[in-house]
Order: sequence, then structure tokens, then C-alpha cells
Amino acid sequence: MLKKILTYLIPLIIGVGLFYFLCVNVDTTQLLDCLRYDVNYWWFVLIAFISIWSHVFRALRWQLQLRAININAPLHPLVCSIFGTYAVNLIFPRLGEVWRCGYIADRQKASFTQVVGSMVADRLTDTITVLLLTIFTFFLAQDAFYVFLNTYPQLKEKLFAIATSPLTWAIGAACIAIAIWLLKSQSQNKFIARLHTMAHNLWDGFYAITKMKGKWTFILYTVLIWGCYFIQLYLAKFAFTFTHDLTLVAMLVLFVLSSIGMGVPTNGGLGAYHVAIIFGLSLYGVGTFDTSNFDPRASAFAMLEWGLQTVMLVILGIYTAIYVAIDKHRIATGKTIVHTSGDKMSL
Repeated sequence: MLKKILTYLIPLIIGVGLFYFLCVNVDTTQLLDCLRYDVNYWWFVLIAFISIWSHVFRALRWQLQLRAININAPLHPLVCSIFGTYAVNLIFPRLGEVWRCGYIADRQKASFTQVVGSMVADRLTDTITVLLLTIFTFFLAQDAFYVFLNTYPQLKEKLFAIATSPLTWAIGAACIAIAIWLLKSQSQNKFIARLHTMAHNLWDGFYAITKMKGKWTFILYTVLIWGCYFIQLYLAKFAFTFTHDLTLVAMLVLFVLSSIGMGVPTNGGLGAYHVAIIFGLSLYGVGTFDTSNFDPRASAFAMLEWGLQTVMLVILGIYTAIYVAIDKHRIATGKTIVHTSGDKMSL
């Protein structure tokens, strides 16, 4: 019980702590003036529309993966499962992924661990995408990063020490070795056997990408998902008077940093996203990255961009809760027929 509480309490403390640290180290009067006079809010209507499509493309991509393991879930429940994922993550970081797998596995009467495996592959694809974008962006904007790292030499030394540490490589190798051992283990121990089964189901869900039909469609959906994410942030620059002149490369740097910030296990990127955006803007002249006095313009950009996205996720989460309740009732009363794993179609 204590472990579960800490699992969800620690990210909340980190997120709230970062956000509080930001709020007490920014001039709120200037920040509010930015929000009042320097923003064209109509841009965020278009941003919200594109954001919804990013969720639809993610659901379409996941549908391909599920079909590869004979789970034929219809699109509408999958889209709502994606909506619900992000809404749940606002309260309980990373629990949203577990919820969506549980919902689809229960609805389609499928193996939970296989569905989780497909979700792990889904998230691993995103991780690889962010890594590739980071490498690509670094080469495009390395001058800006070098200027920053040379300004903070201690940070540069720490990052290099972590990357070259034998402990870092040893932990990575140990994790790979344990995973391989679990897949090949023939142990009769109940606990080990259970882990072995779970590992195999996870692997099946992941390996499905390599054997599924529509690999190029999968790649296309990945491009569309991340394209939508980038376009949302790129359009946001036109909403603020002080970011109009930022270049495509500058926005790409901001996008990569914000994606990494969203990867920090806090509630919906609370705090971490804001700091990443403020840091990114400081690289291109929108204030300086001073943690004792955050730039109010950069802070306004981060807070509004994150805040409106969060409000939209709450609305979509409410819609999902209503849909799931209605969907379960229709299935229970026979008004909706669900074809389980292995069937050719689902309603």
C-alpha cells in the first residue's frame, strides 16, 4: 500500500514543487500582463483541433499493432482509450497506460499482458522518435547548445560523467541480461514462471510490429502523430507577440526539449514541461535561464501552452468517462456486439 502511495505521491510532489518554484521566482504582475496583452487566443482553437487529431492518429497506429496480435478493437473505443490515458496521467502519472490496456483487454476479452506489450512497443516507438529528433536537432542547433553548456561548465561535466560512467552502462547491460534470461528461463518456480509468461506476452506485443501488415502505414501514423505535436507548438509561436520571429530550428529545439520535459514522470509534465520551455526560449533570446528570476514572457508561454492543453485533456477525459459507461452498458445489454480476439471484425 505504501509503495503505491509513494509511486503516485512522489511525481506529484516533484511536479508541484517545480511549479511552485517557478511561480515564486517569476514576476507575476509581468506574467499576467503578458497573458493579457501579448497573446492572440484564437490560435489555440486551431491548436486544440490539431491536438485531437494527434490522439486519433495514435489510436489508428495502436489499432495496427493490436490487429497484428489478433485483437480487433474498433477505432472509437481506441480513440477514447487514448483520451483517457492522458486524462488519467494528469492525476496518476503512467497509470493512464495501464488503464487503457485494461479497458481494451477487458472489452475485447484479450490477454492483458499482450495488450501491454503492444502499448510498450507504442511507447518505445515514441522514445526512439524523440531520440532521433534530439540527435537531428542537436546537429542543427549545436551552436546554441554549446553556448549554453559553455556558460554552465559544471553541468557539461556532470552530463559527460553520467554518459561515460561504467555504472550507467552496467545497469543497462544488467537490464538487458535479465530480460533475456526471463524469456529463456525454464524455471518451475511459480514466481519466475509467471514473470516468464509476462515477459513472453510483452515480447509478443512488441514483436508484433515486425510481422504486422501495414508497416509503412505504422511509420506514416508515427510521422503524423509527431507532426501534429510539432505543429501545435509551432503555431503557438504566432499566438505570442514576442515569439513571432523564432525560426523553424528554434521551434524544433523547443519541441525536443518540451518532449523530454513531458517524459519526466510528473502529472502531465507539470513543472518539468514549463522549465524545459523556459530553457529553450532562453537559448533564442526570450529572457535568460535564471532560476532565481524566471523570465515572465517565457513563463507565460509555457503556462498558457501547458494550461490550455491540460484543460482540453480534462474535457476529453470527461467525454471518455461518459462514453466508456455507455459502451459497457450497451455491451452488457447486447446492443453492441464485441468480437473477441481472433475474430475478423469488431463493432
